[in-house]
Amino acid sequence: MLDVALCIATDHDPWLVLLAVFVCCTGAFAIVQMLGRAQVTTGMQRFGWLFLTAVGAGATIWCTHFVAMLAYEAGVPVTLDPVLTIVSLIVAIAGTGLGFAIATRRRGSIHSFIGGGVVGLAIATMHFTGMAAYRVDGLVAWRLPFVVASILCAVVFAGTALVALGSARLGRWRVAVGTGLLVTAIATLHFVAMTALRITPLRISEAPLDPGQMQALGLATALVGLVVIATGVFAALIDRWTRSDAMQRLHHMAMNDALTGLPNRVSFQAELARQLDSARASGSQLGVVAVDLNRFKEINDVHGHKAGDDVLIALAQRMRREMGRHETVARLGGDEFVAITRFDDRAQLIAFASRIKATLETPLSIGSFEARVGASIGVAVYPNDASDAQILTNNADLAMYRAKSEGSPAPCFYDATLDEAIRERRELAADLRVALDENRLEVHYQVQASVTTQAVTGYEALVRWTHPVRGPISPEVFIPIAEENGLILTLGEWVMRRACTDAMGWEHQSRVAVNVSPVQLAHADLPRLFHQIMLETGLPPRRLEIELTETAIMADRVHALHVLRQIKALGVGVALDDFGTGYSSLETLRAFPFDKIKLDRLFVSELADSPQATAIIRAVLALGKSLAIPVLAEGIETEEQLAVLQREGCDEAQGFLLGYPEPLPLSTRPPFADRPQAAAPARRRRAAG
Repeated sequence: MLDVALCIATDHDPWLVLLAVFVCCTGAFAIVQMLGRAQVTTGMQRFGWLFLTAVGAGATIWCTHFVAMLAYEAGVPVTLDPVLTIVSLIVAIAGTGLGFAIATRRRGSIHSFIGGGVVGLAIATMHFTGMAAYRVDGLVAWRLPFVVASILCAVVFAGTALVALGSARLGRWRVAVGTGLLVTAIATLHFVAMTALRITPLRISEAPLDPGQMQALGLATALVGLVVIATGVFAALIDRWTRSDAMQRLHHMAMNDALTGLPNRVSFQAELARQLDSARASGSQLGVVAVDLNRFKEINDVHGHKAGDDVLIALAQRMRREMGRHETVARLGGDEFVAITRFDDRAQLIAFASRIKATLETPLSIGSFEARVGASIGVAVYPNDASDAQILTNNADLAMYRAKSEGSPAPCFYDATLDEAIRERRELAADLRVALDENRLEVHYQVQASVTTQAVTGYEALVRWTHPVRGPISPEVFIPIAEENGLILTLGEWVMRRACTDAMGWEHQSRVAVNVSPVQLAHADLPRLFHQIMLETGLPPRRLEIELTETAIMADRVHALHVLRQIKALGVGVALDDFGTGYSSLETLRAFPFDKIKLDRLFVSELADSPQATAIIRAVLALGKSLAIPVLAEGIETEEQLAVLQREGCDEAQGFLLGYPEPLPLSTRPPFADRPQAAAPARRRRAAG
């Protein structure tokens, strides 16, 4: 190596040598950047990056060689063969492209080293092809040991460079190590090979090229190479910047709400975990404030969803401006928000929640209308209410639901005793959803019979739910829960389809009656659903009857009567349930021709002790006869009640005296025959549940 150093010092222009080294280092860095992009892409993208890498590598090797050759002071006249000069560039591009393709085809040190070895051979081939284009007026001799040593250096260092670039062990240092080894491969090849060169001049009379001309030619060659290299570098950098910007935008989209720009649920959970860690370390308290907007649905219904979105955006901006240090607000979805604050004094938390509420209650001008929203707010505190992030958030939600249900004007703080019932209802709602999905509900049927002929007239379908842990759950409990949690439409459809399917399997042609909730009646597609279910099950419309209360009708009387007329047009019977309670409007009976009136059990239960109850039943029966509408009395539990109904001329009866709800009615045997004695009141209540 001492011989090489002396050769560089005595036989080369130092300024051109430094320029060659600069080109080599810059080009090697560009090669590494572009090769890195090729390693992480596939298909045509990989091919494109490999092409750019090969062009950059070829330009780097070619420019380094010729700038260094121009720096070489041969002491004799020198000319360059243009054809071989161009061929040397093509060889460098093609050879390095092949090597890089091999290295990136498969992961692993073996493929990387083989590909790097091919790159090293391309460097050597380019050098000696370029030397063939270097025509001197003298005798040229090569020292074989140095030639072999130069080729081995190029192969070993280039192979090691590509192995280093693909090594995970080097981590952040792999780019620097790979670049240094690639520079070493190019530089050692050239200078060791040049040490192998010996020139004996033939004509001393002619002077070699002027040093100034050599420097100008070397500078021009270097500039052309640097332009090519810079093109590759900026292509790689632009690609990285573009990908980085895209990743930042994707991260923002993943962590922020698309409409309001506030942190979303994922971002909130991460922030809450961080804040909890800080609160534990500092011994401070942390408040989670759950917010649900009031009257927001009215804005969507009256002014449209665009106006609703504008309201959410404006309120989000207001709340964001109210946040201080250690305070965050996020949107969980819909009109639900949540905020976090760290505090030392409870008064600070109360002020924070009140500040949010005041912000949301301030009138808001959106376009041509003024919105007054307001909010229900619930608060849970770490560590008093929970030490776990999920439980803390759930407790804040429970407090918020209590504030909403009570219409509380002030924020509600979590109270384990008060909020446990809400938690239980939410758990029941989740379990009911699972029971619906997994078909775990049952339908029982209670007989309805004619009071005069003792014949079975039909069966009422009653849904039952046996919880796997809690046991039987009363319909009076789970049906309101279904209505509160948006499950009543699914539940009603399931009961209707199950009842029609069961009725088709009966040996008799009895009618089946199914209850319809106010939410179902408000649905415009209810007649179409009934028609679809009857087509699927094959049940004739005359065998189906729906029961609904007047309260369900009065929620939207015009729409409800329109839907009922469509259902009746299908041939389905319509019964007015629980008559005598609620509105009991004669106008409703006039406006719609019901097929049956069901007298509420309250009046039947008082027949023995209340002359007024008997008088009311007599009046209802007379009303039914005058309107030609049959009357069915519910809740028949004693012989005395049945005798009064027979005497007064009631049409049909239903109750425990005639039969308890059963999974399937097996026959049409008259329920009056061999009737068991009236059940004890406690047993009746259990069966009713």
